[in-house]
Amino acid sequence: MVQKKLTLMALAGIALASTTVGAAQARDQIRIVGSSTVFPFSTTVAEEFGRSTQFKTPVVESTGSGGGLKLFCAGVGESHPDITNASRRIKKSEVELCDKNGVKEIVEVKIGYDGIVLANSRKSDQFELSLRDIFLALAKDVPNGEGKLIANPYKTWKDVNPSLPDSEIEVLGPPPTSGTRDAFVELAMEGGCKTFDWIKAMKKSDKKAYKKLCHTVREDGAYIEAGENDNLIVQKLDANPKALGIFGFSFLDQNADMIQGSKVNGASPEFEKIADGSYAISRPLYFYVKAAHVGKVPGIKEYMAEFTSEKAWGPEGYLTDKGLIPMPEDERAEFRKGTETLANLSM
Repeated sequence: MVQKKLTLMALAGIALASTTVGAAQARDQIRIVGSSTVFPFSTTVAEEFGRSTQFKTPVVESTGSGGGLKLFCAGVGESHPDITNASRRIKKSEVELCDKNGVKEIVEVKIGYDGIVLANSRKSDQFELSLRDIFLALAKDVPNGEGKLIANPYKTWKDVNPSLPDSEIEVLGPPPTSGTRDAFVELAMEGGCKTFDWIKAMKKSDKKAYKKLCHTVREDGAYIEAGENDNLIVQKLDANPKALGIFGFSFLDQNADMIQGSKVNGASPEFEKIADGSYAISRPLYFYVKAAHVGKVPGIKEYMAEFTSEKAWGPEGYLTDKGLIPMPEDERAEFRKGTETLANLSM
């Protein structure tokens, strides 16, 4: 899971950034948007930052990773956010959008790791799923056993796997704008999809068709888009014990009295198993900072320092109490240094 050290890329358009950011000086409060998964971590740091410094508590909005990056990349100045959270890495197309709109310098900060869970109410039995089960239950098209693809015919979990409950497939999950959705289809669905050797071979022969098959979620009502509000999904699971919900580990951790995570490939979604990589559906979390706003909107560099302090994101830090899985020490040092130097993003 350790990401290679970031390198500096050529800085361009600095003059443009400095002339367009002037309006941001009129704002005296940091504005943060982005991932619903990173939201509780970002909010906790913002509240601590507001209590322990002379700066105002930053405003944090949960817009989804894709929605946050769209807002972040829309331009430089007072009307645009300073920081965006993401439960996946920024895409090349988003970097290009930023560049097109004058956002030339972006600081990338990986904050730790998270597991994506499929959870249900404690009123029901815990599920034990394989990645293949997940793919067969939620993909739009599935193999028919004869090397051909058909529209997903499975109505119950027992249809997918005889060892699973004879209950209707009903999964509440995030919309396409969510980084959790992106990571789920890449890690869980594609992970199950490629357990079929002939489909795995498609990745080399027809990568576009392979990705479409493995990443396309069924639209017949078995998968229900439940918005960006993970707390609402938790409440719906409590009200409907037969349903499963998809969200980040931190929401499972904070609601363990009401819901339980499914085992995936034999491993439960637990802090230690996500940290050591034995839980199959885990991913890194990020936030991105608009360097042109640093020094213009008060407190941005100090906020970054608080977030990347050992008391926040370290193994004994207050963010672990919220469910964040810390990075190894060398990674924390690498990204902390990046915030101090405002190292520009390199894709």
